Amino acid sequence: MRGSYDELEPVLDVARELLAERPLTGPELRAGLAERFPGHDAAALAYACRCLLVLVQVPPRGLWRRGAQVRSTTAEAWLDRALVSRPSLDEVVLRYLAAFGPAAVADVAAWSRLTGLREVLDRLQPSLRVFRDENGRELFDLPAAPRPDPDTPAPARFLYDFDNLVLSHHDRTRFLDAAHGKLLWPENNRVLGAVLLDGAVRGSWRLERDREEATLVVRTLERPSSGDASELTAEGLRLLRFIAAGASRYDVQLTIAD
Repeated sequence: MRGSYDELEPVLDVARELLAERPLTGPELRAGLAERFPGHDAAALAYACRCLLVLVQVPPRGLWRRGAQVRSTTAEAWLDRALVSRPSLDEVVLRYLAAFGPAAVADVAAWSRLTGLREVLDRLQPSLRVFRDENGRELFDLPAAPRPDPDTPAPARFLYDFDNLVLSHHDRTRFLDAAHGKLLWPENNRVLGAVLLDGAVRGSWRLERDREEATLVVRTLERPSSGDASELTAEGLRLLRFIAAGASRYDVQLTIAD
C-alpha cells in the first residue's frame, strides 16, 4: 500500500484498539481491519501494522510437542503503560553488558544490529571496567558484575536452539572454535542446541521422542572423558525429565560426529 506514515495513522489507531481488546492472530487482525477499512487490501494493512507497531507475541506460544497459533498484542497493552518515546541507547548497552560482558564494541553491535556504538561505549567508559583480552581487544563490563576466576569449574550445560550465548557475540572464539561451530550450524538458518563442557561448546544435542522413550542424542567431535561422560549423562537426564515429562524411559546417547 502506497502512502506516507501519516496516512497510515488511522489504520494504526484501529489496530492498536483491536489488539488492546484481546491478542489476535494474523487472520483475526486482517479481518478486523477489513471490516473497518473496506475496499483496501487488508493483508497490506496488517503487514504495515506489524512493521510499525511494537507488538508482543503472548503466551502460550512454544508448547511441548504441539504447535499453537501466534497471537499478538501491543507492547503498551501488555505492559499496561506507555512506551518511552526516546529510549536510551546507553541503557540498552548497559543491559547487554549485564548479560554478556565483558564484551567488545563489535559484540554489542552483533547482538543489537546497531551501528555507532563506539561513541556510546566511549561515553559510558568512565563508569565501566575496561579489560584487554589475549589479542589486545578492548572489553567493557559493569563494575560490580561477577567475574569468576578462570579456573572456576563450569558444570556441563545444554543450551537450547538459537541460544543467545551462541548468537550474541561477534567474537565467539572464547567459547566456540570453528570445528565445533560446524556441529551447531549443520544447514542454513538453523542453530542446534549447544553442549557446554567447562564453559566451552563441545558438541550439539537433539531430542528423539516416541510414545514411551525420550532420548537425548549428544554429538561431540571427540570421545569425552569418563568424568565428562558421567556429567553429561546426569545433566542430560535432568533435561529430559523436564522437556519430555511423562515418558516411561529416558536415555542419553553420546555419539561421535562423522
